Amino acid sequence: MKKLLNGLALALVFVSLPASAQYPTKPVRLVVGFPPGGGVDIMARLLSQKLTELWGKPVVVENRAGAAGNIATETVAKSAPDGHTLTVAFSSYASNAALYPNLPFDINRDFTPVTLVATAPVVVIASPSLPAKNLAELIEYARAHPGAVKFASSGIGTPVHLGGELMMQLTGIRITHVPYKGIAPAMTAMLAGETEITFAAVLSGMQHFKSGRLRPLAVAGRSRYPGLPEVPTTAEAGLTGFEIDYWYAVLGPAGLPRPIVDQLQRDISAIVNAPETQASLLAQGSISVGSTPEELTALIRREYELWSKVVKAGGVKAE
Repeated sequence: MKKLLNGLALALVFVSLPASAQYPTKPVRLVVGFPPGGGVDIMARLLSQKLTELWGKPVVVENRAGAAGNIATETVAKSAPDGHTLTVAFSSYASNAALYPNLPFDINRDFTPVTLVATAPVVVIASPSLPAKNLAELIEYARAHPGAVKFASSGIGTPVHLGGELMMQLTGIRITHVPYKGIAPAMTAMLAGETEITFAAVLSGMQHFKSGRLRPLAVAGRSRYPGLPEVPTTAEAGLTGFEIDYWYAVLGPAGLPRPIVDQLQRDISAIVNAPETQASLLAQGSISVGSTPEELTALIRREYELWSKVVKAGGVKAE
């Protein structure tokens, strides 16, 4: 009965929303810059299913992996601004612009931000072998042992790598970067004791927190994560400025008409904030948002400015 009521409530929301008679007029592509099965792909497929049901027009996920997501991003930048080609972008959308100086597009000029779909809290994760039970002790230990603490990342220039660079720049500590080809091998290295810390989405470590094989030291967000209520935020643990939630957002090419932007924002926001979708996303380690286009635009600008400073100060070069 609860599911039925939730479904009826969502249907009523959709019926009440003014829809453009002109959009969509044909199948919509959601271009994803990563392979099937990852977090961005999962988010895109959830949206494609719900939007297909809502619009009665196919919404198809198109995986165009490669170049850290830049191939898919370029595809959307060069598409017609009619709302039939969109992208589900990841946090690296902003940091890539700082890492790759010669991209064939400009993230602030060639795209229309639509909505921030969801965020995925990042956790500072430690191996039990590390003699630090909290974030303050980690920083103290790393300061006393320069370079001794190794941090695993999902690759050079990835958000995980940049998270480690940001921590070093904020605290003055020196930790050793060990890049892997993806977050899965990085977590395997953590479990094997090859590295001592990492900065990963909460879902990547949750099962290992429960088993005690890895230890969550702090959540790098503005608030505590509901699934780890006992774990403090980095600010609560004494480290301010270390807020690096991963995020998923929908964008279109520049010049997307405002009525289409508004319809997309309303429809996507209603989908992700429906109770069942919220519960599903939370189980995947994400928190529903559904922001305005202006809020997403501001987020992208903040992130670009932050990672530009981190990349420059750390001398980070993309692979």
